[in-house]
Amino acid sequence: MDFYAPNIIDESGGYFHNFRDDGSVFDAGERHLVSSGRMVFNFCKAFEVFGDEVYKQRADHGLKYLREVHWQPERGGFAWVLRDNVPVDETNHCYGLAFMVLTFATALNAGFVGARRELDRVFSIMEERLWLEEFGLYADEATADWSEMSDYRGQNANMHACEAMLAAYEVTREARYLERAYVLTRKFVIELADAAHGQIWEHYTKDLEIDWEYNKNDPRNLYRPWGFQPGHQAEWAKLLLTLYRYIPEEWMVERASHLFDRALDICWDDEYGGIFYGYAPNGQICDDDKYFWVIAESFAAAALLADATSESKYWDWYDRIWGYAWSHMVDHKYGAWYRVLRRDNSKYSDRKSTAGGKCDYHTFGACLEVYKLLTSENRKAGQTQ
Repeated sequence: MDFYAPNIIDESGGYFHNFRDDGSVFDAGERHLVSSGRMVFNFCKAFEVFGDEVYKQRADHGLKYLREVHWQPERGGFAWVLRDNVPVDETNHCYGLAFMVLTFATALNAGFVGARRELDRVFSIMEERLWLEEFGLYADEATADWSEMSDYRGQNANMHACEAMLAAYEVTREARYLERAYVLTRKFVIELADAAHGQIWEHYTKDLEIDWEYNKNDPRNLYRPWGFQPGHQAEWAKLLLTLYRYIPEEWMVERASHLFDRALDICWDDEYGGIFYGYAPNGQICDDDKYFWVIAESFAAAALLADATSESKYWDWYDRIWGYAWSHMVDHKYGAWYRVLRRDNSKYSDRKSTAGGKCDYHTFGACLEVYKLLTSENRKAGQTQ
């Protein structure tokens, strides 16, 4: 959080989203809904951990921008991308709405009572506008006026919707959120995964057939890459074990182990360390870059699997992945994590944080998951923190 502290606040509204390695801002006018929400999440969680009112004030600053600038009341949606506070893309994305549910749930947990109204509103929008009852999942996107819905069906937005519903349940204890998370989980982790070699595929047709060709020539696409994503297998493993806390069905632990084991078996780089970004259905690596979020989600999943299964191999994986992160991803000079590295762990550029792509939400959330687990284990053992 110290990396962002000096320059994150735009006094005219919202946060700056684009930072170089040294913390300096570039492209000051760009705003992305996902980054706007994720930074609120970060500040709320920092307040939760450290109790410093400054973090809550910074979260409040971001919440105001979401309410007054991103939110477009005349059409009932959020601006996806803004340029100098003017909407330049008003497409309604399930991915963005999922992060609004997560953001407002996290804000409510941090003591922002008014966030309950926004949480209810965004959930209602998702249910009324994007929920496809016949398929048991959310549609990915709709036009700005909601008149047309895309035929594309994807797992990524639904995975983050599941994450958001679990967060909403944890703070409200309303069964509707837990029920929705459960339905989404079974759809992607059981039904669709069973049709895709036991792993989570990214893309589907309108009728929910696996689309093996979608973005095949673009495996590095930021939001819709081709190939199996080891980071998403790890994220689903983490979500399965979160859901297991509230609906303890043994298949959840078994499937979480399977997803993680298969992905790491294929994608761990024995030569340079780290986890490859994507692999083809035949097991061949299709993107050998190393992304910060894949590393973060994977060490968090490893720790939760170690706790759930009592198998030492997962602590071994945790140590290996965290060791890689500490050696290559964490910037020990300026703070925060690098966004993406080449296979040999060299940097592409000095752009550390970019709008819509990275703002340390994954890293903060993953570290917090492990921190909670380890301090809980210490308390169980009667040890001091």
